[in-house]
Amino acid sequence: MANSKAWVWLLLTLFAAFSLASCVDDKCAACNAVSEELEIGLSNEKPRNHLDMRHRLDSKGERKGKVIDYRVSELRVVELLDGLCEKMQDYTLQKIDSNRQEWVKVDDWDNLTTNKQEARAYSKAISSYCGRLLEETEDDLADLIKKGSVEVGDVSKVLCQDLSKHCSQSSGFQQVDGNDHGSDGEL
Repeated sequence: MANSKAWVWLLLTLFAAFSLASCVDDKCAACNAVSEELEIGLSNEKPRNHLDMRHRLDSKGERKGKVIDYRVSELRVVELLDGLCEKMQDYTLQKIDSNRQEWVKVDDWDNLTTNKQEARAYSKAISSYCGRLLEETEDDLADLIKKGSVEVGDVSKVLCQDLSKHCSQSSGFQQVDGNDHGSDGEL
């Protein structure tokens, strides 16, 4: 009897987790939340010196190598994107009204008034979405960051419209089509 209750509980928990992950289907809103977190990283950047890669000495004792501007360096890209998806675990889906939900950053999970288990499932869903989004756009996004094409206030357009195409070009970042489930049905 106890064993069957455990199986039922396990099945219900798995069903709830999978249904939450699959019902979060607004890729545009999720992409905008990821771009918002990336913008926070961009705006919190401190000015950095150039990277001095002149570590070798030639036969005359002079340093050999090159000096790289930090703003166009691979290091800057790594520092901006590394840990981005882990930071998305601080986000959850909040119901605004009967027809609308939006991604919000949770400052204190203990003070959350909604279902904490459901909120955590949403946070895992957006973190997973972030990983897929970066996987498909990382190379192009890195090139644009190094070229200086990604600036504060422009991240959402670059990431969600131009690269991933999860939002349309129209004002308000609407979905690309009425059904934003994508080809795989995932977030």
